[in-house]
Amino acid sequence: MSVARRLIKCVILDLDGTLLNTDGIVCNVLKVSLGKYGKEWDGRETLKIVGKTPLEAASAVVEDYGLPCSPIEFVSELSPQFSDQWCNIKALPGANRLIKHLKSNGVPMALASNSPRESIDAKISFHDGWKDSFSVIIGGDEVRTGKPSPDIFFEAARRLKIEPSSCLVIEDSLPGVTAGKAAEMEVVAVPSLPKQSHLFTAADEVINSLLDLQLEKWGLPPFADWVERTLPVDPWYIGGPVIKGFGRGSKVLGIPTANLSTKDYSDLLAEHPAGVYFGWAGLSGRGIFKMVMSIGWNPYFNNKEKTIEPWLLHEFTEDFYGEELKLVIVGYIRPEVNFPTLESLIAKIHEDRRVAESALELPMYSSHKDDSYLRSS
Repeated sequence: MSVARRLIKCVILDLDGTLLNTDGIVCNVLKVSLGKYGKEWDGRETLKIVGKTPLEAASAVVEDYGLPCSPIEFVSELSPQFSDQWCNIKALPGANRLIKHLKSNGVPMALASNSPRESIDAKISFHDGWKDSFSVIIGGDEVRTGKPSPDIFFEAARRLKIEPSSCLVIEDSLPGVTAGKAAEMEVVAVPSLPKQSHLFTAADEVINSLLDLQLEKWGLPPFADWVERTLPVDPWYIGGPVIKGFGRGSKVLGIPTANLSTKDYSDLLAEHPAGVYFGWAGLSGRGIFKMVMSIGWNPYFNNKEKTIEPWLLHEFTEDFYGEELKLVIVGYIRPEVNFPTLESLIAKIHEDRRVAESALELPMYSSHKDDSYLRSS
């Protein structure tokens, strides 16, 4: 898609899984609740409940786990547990950036979620400036039928006083995409569940995360914060002993990655989209080095687990397995993508290296080389 097909005048956003990282909290609450019934939440229902109304989601869990209660009773049981957790929900990467950008450019925004209006208001109250940024906020209990029915999107357009065909919907779930297309709106899907992108064929575009949204494709003001092919991010930190990876970094790719264990970082990994990042690496006793890294499933190799694979941009004469590695991640380069050949993958990795090496010379990134975390033991 090289040009916008329609003149978009407003953006309608979903909340859970699109702007807020609610999946982890949902899983934690369900683990506790099902444990009371002697059942174990194994995540197999996740695809069934994403994007559904609370009652529909509860019905799916009650039926599949054979719980001795009605869906309404199960919702009543879960509601207070969820309410206690709303204050802990983090904005997904790119969410604050998107809201601020659209607001500062005068693009009207609506929030349309299958959650009840009361819980939407509670969730967004913990995120500075969100409530005032939306011209319209609609909960699933304010329309006749929730997504995948288009009711909620038609109502959002009506309240915005904008034709449905001039609205761009951003959604993470299949019910949300179905609803947006049924309302004859343009839809960008940002799937919240890993490895599900292939299911979103109805969407006009599927992107890996909000960091990859190109608003100019829809005739909207483009982001102006990319710097020399990189996007600055709020620094985040990860560290641990270097472990042996799949052995393919050096052997297959000719690129010696210094892998980190993901054991203690499941929450952090869930928080950050798969992709290529860069920053600084502190290696105990050896110094501080430029670093580019991938996190994700490496589609070419189709990993079963999400991995962290940093490449320290320095020629080392020996391995350093077991040594403590500290990383400060300061910027983002691109989403994770599959490659048709090993050669094209290797060429892209070397291009990522060149982008990172050059960007890390910029003051905005080079200043993080002095971060005390890199020298902590």
